[in-house]
Amino acid sequence: MLEKKIEKNYKNHYREKVKFSKNWYKQKSKISKLHEYIKNCRRDFLHKLSKKLSETYNAVVVEDLNMKGMSQALNFGKSVGDNGWGMFLRMLEYKLMFLGKQFLKISKWFPSSKTCSKCGNVKEKLELSERSYKCECCGIEIDRDYNAALNIKNIGKLMLKY
Repeated sequence: MLEKKIEKNYKNHYREKVKFSKNWYKQKSKISKLHEYIKNCRRDFLHKLSKKLSETYNAVVVEDLNMKGMSQALNFGKSVGDNGWGMFLRMLEYKLMFLGKQFLKISKWFPSSKTCSKCGNVKEKLELSERSYKCECCGIEIDRDYNAALNIKNIGKLMLKY
C-alpha cells in the first residue's frame, strides 16, 4: 500500500513541468515524508521483535547470512534487501548483551541445510529447488528450512556448552 503511494508521488514529482518550483518542492517533501514513515515503521517493528526475543530467550543463535548476495544471486530483489536483517541483528545483539544473555552467530559456510538433523549425515549436493530434505542414511523426510533451523539450534547448544 505504501509502495503504491510512493510510486504515485514519484510520478507526480517527475510530471512536474518546472523543476525547483514550489509544487516540485512540495512533492519532494511528500516523498521524503513517506520514506521516513516507512523507515520508522520498520525500525519500530524490529525494536519490538528484538526486545521480545531478548526477554524471552537466554541465548539466541542465528546464521550469518549474506543478504545482499542472496538478493542479487537468487533474484529476490527488494524483498530481501529491504527487510533490515543487519539492523535487526545489531539490535538483538546489543539487547541481549545488555541483559547479560548469549548471542551466537553461525558461519554462513556451515552446511545447515545439507546436514541431517537426526543422524548428522551431510548430503553432497542439495538443489535450492528441493524444498524437503530426505536423508539417505536414516530415511527422515523433513522440510528443508526446518531441518536447517534444527541444525543451527543443535550447533548453538554445542557452542554454549563450552
